[in-house]
Amino acid sequence: MDVLRWLFDAEFHIGTQTLLWREVIGNAFGLASALGGMRRRIWAWPVGIVGNLLLLTVFLGTVFGTPNPVNLLGQAGRQIMFIVVSVYGWYRWTRRPADGGGAIEPQWASWKARIGLVVAMVGGTLILTPLFRALGSYEPVWSDAWIFTGSLLATYGMAKGWVEFWLIWVAVDVVGVPLLFSAGYYASALMYIVYGGFTLFGFFVWRRRRIARPEPVVTVG
Repeated sequence: MDVLRWLFDAEFHIGTQTLLWREVIGNAFGLASALGGMRRRIWAWPVGIVGNLLLLTVFLGTVFGTPNPVNLLGQAGRQIMFIVVSVYGWYRWTRRPADGGGAIEPQWASWKARIGLVVAMVGGTLILTPLFRALGSYEPVWSDAWIFTGSLLATYGMAKGWVEFWLIWVAVDVVGVPLLFSAGYYASALMYIVYGGFTLFGFFVWRRRRIARPEPVVTVG
């Protein structure tokens, strides 16, 4: 209990800014999960879930009485979404034959799936923006909605093993960095910058893995 109390209350200061250790630790778990995902390791999913639980308490600033009394409902909601989808991804990867230490083989999404991802990204943002605004999310609310929708699609794409899911993360990071800085979540904003470079690297790692894997030979007769 003492450890949990420390984790919940611990903070440090950089200049006039107050940062929560659970925001830093939660993002560190998220980065570790992304590293595990790039290497196709099953442990990426439970590690990510721990980070999601910590960040959920961070982004509901007014609910948990944090030093930054700003609610980012898209950021908070996506932590819950992450946990749900991560359970699905964890299950899916454990049901795939391991190959070279990985749990799943990267594959390209079909054009139909790609179009569906774009439509879902735009449509989800348009639908959620007025909802998040009505609930009192931080402006610009469309950014929060974009991040939530993109995070859902990227996590689903990771569970499916689609190479393109890394590019969705890039789109999330581009919008997420300025939003988090403006809302005062500096640790998360800095981590998003790191994520941006990491997700580009992850895309090329999975792309190289997909190109290097020989196509199955189909015989007739």
